[in-house]
Amino acid sequence: MPAAQIEFSKELTAFIDEWKAKPGSLIMMLHRIQEEFGFIPRLAAERLSRSVGLPLAKIYGVVTFYHFFKTTKPGKHRIAVCLGTACYLRGAQDLVDEARAILNLKDEEVTDDGLFSIDEVRCLGCCGLAPVLMIGNEVYGKVEKDALPEIIAKYREI
Repeated sequence: MPAAQIEFSKELTAFIDEWKAKPGSLIMMLHRIQEEFGFIPRLAAERLSRSVGLPLAKIYGVVTFYHFFKTTKPGKHRIAVCLGTACYLRGAQDLVDEARAILNLKDEEVTDDGLFSIDEVRCLGCCGLAPVLMIGNEVYGKVEKDALPEIIAKYREI
């Protein structure tokens, strides 16, 4: 499908049209694209490139620099594990390793059923609850790896 034919909602198109001439708005537009698609499809990046007059390489430079942006479709339930200093010191890496083992995932893969993906993030803003993970908008604090099977099972049913 040519990039010009990728479906942008009317709201997304209006947002890009409103912001494309304003300096420093690329990140805002990328956030809005990711909000619509759940990630930044290449065709969407190409269309944005043409719409705002920026080279595709510059857009991908921003997308790949910031960990928040995804270029592949995440699982239905994105498990974000904080690896900020407080969480890391309290065992967050063990949570990542255990969740990957439970879900049989490597790196940034998605489970075969499309339900889960795991992202290592730098801060969820809940340092007092370290280690922390987030699934969707639900925050889990002071998580021990033994609790992960039960937490993950809850989302298999949704």
